[in-house]
Amino acid sequence: MGVTPKKEAVVAEIKGWLADAKVVVVTSYKGLNVATDTEMRREMRAAGVTYKVVKNTMLRIAAKELNIEGLETHLEGTTAIAFSAEDAVTPAKVLCDFIKKNKLEDPGILTIKAGILDGKIIEPKDVKALAALPSREELIAKLLGSMNAPIANTVGTLSAIIRNAVGVIDALREKKAKEAA
Repeated sequence: MGVTPKKEAVVAEIKGWLADAKVVVVTSYKGLNVATDTEMRREMRAAGVTYKVVKNTMLRIAAKELNIEGLETHLEGTTAIAFSAEDAVTPAKVLCDFIKKNKLEDPGILTIKAGILDGKIIEPKDVKALAALPSREELIAKLLGSMNAPIANTVGTLSAIIRNAVGVIDALREKKAKEAA
């Protein structure tokens, strides 16, 4: 029996997600209640991260067609993927922070199965290490801050030179005025 057109479309959609994403975090979500799931999805959307529940078979086929090797061993039970086409850190950061904040890992409610970074499978510990990195926005802010500091110092130095020059000119003017009197 061949693959139905509907399943082919699902696989094509998943392939698109995997190909466009900077990173994909593969999770297991057994026993996640609706309120917690809704809150997590809201946080994901706010951070620009897409979160989709996927069938293991469809994800396995999509990964195989994209030559992503080693994912099969992580595809047991429930599976969802979190990804972003913009940023490699944010999906991992949002998920890991949410899991920690809601204490979901130890009871096995929401766990990281694996990640896909540059077409290679990474282990859960690597996903957590990725989550610990500063986000793109934080890096830009640090860069701008470090670029801004020399400018601020230069402006301060120039202001001091101008103040001193004005002081010298004032002193000279006063001296000339006294000499003229």
